[in-house]
This record gives sequence, C-alpha cells and structure tokens, in this order.
Amino acid sequence: MNQRAMIAAAAASLLSTMLVATPAVAQEKEKCYGITTAGQNDCANLSGTHSCAGQSKVSGDANEWKYVAKGTCAGMKGMTAEQAKMKAMEKKS
Repeated sequence: MNQRAMIAAAAASLLSTMLVATPAVAQEKEKCYGITTAGQNDCANLSGTHSCAGQSKVSGDANEWKYVAKGTCAGMKGMTAEQAKMKAMEKKS
C-alpha cells in the first residue's frame, strides 16, 4: 500500500468515526433556559431579538438558553423551552 492510499484510508476511517459519534453527543445535551450569564448564551433567544451566540445582554433572562448535559437543567434552576414560553406569556399579561 502506498503512502497516498494509507492517508486516504486513515481519513476515511476518521470521517466514519466522527459521523457515528456526533449523533450520540447531540442526544446527550438539552437546551436550558434562564441560566445564562450575559454574553454566554448558545444561540438565538425565544423572543427573536437576536440570532447568535454570545449576544444576550442580561444574566438569568428566561429567553436565553445554553446547552447542558441532559437531565441537569432542573438542578441548575433552569427551564425547558415550554416553561420559558409560559413565563414570557405570564410576564406580558
């Protein structure tokens, strides 16, 4: 086996490992609302005022979320998306 074939085989092996491992990692995380500190959110908020990570302005905002290990959100006094939406609706009324 020449060097080029060995590199191609190694790259294919690495790629297949990454494709198999990625869904398992994604399943072990959940979005947790209301626990972020300002500028530490993971992506867009519920209210739609921004669409990127790191743009939250207030710590503890129920509209902002962060990925946490599945099953740990409640222990951090965080909320699911449904709970955060209900809190936002209560705040408006």
